[in-house]
Amino acid sequence: MQFTLNRCIAKNNKEISGLVEIVPKIFFDERGYTFETYSEKDFFANGLTMKFVQDNQSLSTKGTLRGLHFQKVHPQGKLIRVISGKIYDVVVDLRYGSETYGCYYGLILDSEKQNMFYVPEGFAHGFLTLSDTSLCSYKFTDFYHPEDEGGLMWNDPAIGIDWESILPGITQNANLSEKDKKHAPFSLDKKYFDLNAKWIGE
Repeated sequence: MQFTLNRCIAKNNKEISGLVEIVPKIFFDERGYTFETYSEKDFFANGLTMKFVQDNQSLSTKGTLRGLHFQKVHPQGKLIRVISGKIYDVVVDLRYGSETYGCYYGLILDSEKQNMFYVPEGFAHGFLTLSDTSLCSYKFTDFYHPEDEGGLMWNDPAIGIDWESILPGITQNANLSEKDKKHAPFSLDKKYFDLNAKWIGE
């Protein structure tokens, strides 16, 4: 087994089903290091049987905050890894009926640790760059559909993501796209996805 899988626990002390941190086994010698970034055999053996159809890469500067994004009819599972730099990666469970519906979970992804984050379908996702730059790689279970985009306010008090303790001053100085400044607030009464990550929202 070339990976260690860590459970993700929400603030209500419930495990967020399907969400997992993946830490690879890194082999070092005097020349540098090598490790596996993905193994279908090991992933499948641990119940991670998703099929990836698209890879993306992004470069961001310090203080850049991307999110919180999701696709509606074509929800994407995501395997996120930081090739260089460090980010605070955050997801919100939007699966109506889940024990952690509306809860967020945040995890620092660091190129020194080489940890990865698998986010299943039915979540909103975003991240904040903590290093001077971050180079991120993503594997997706569905293709990007620009007409299918949805989003939540990054600083919605109903979600309560504590960005400030991760990077002081960011709430006043976040580097946001124009699109990310206009996302809707979250509502506990609204239905986004069902437990199978099928879109049931308006």
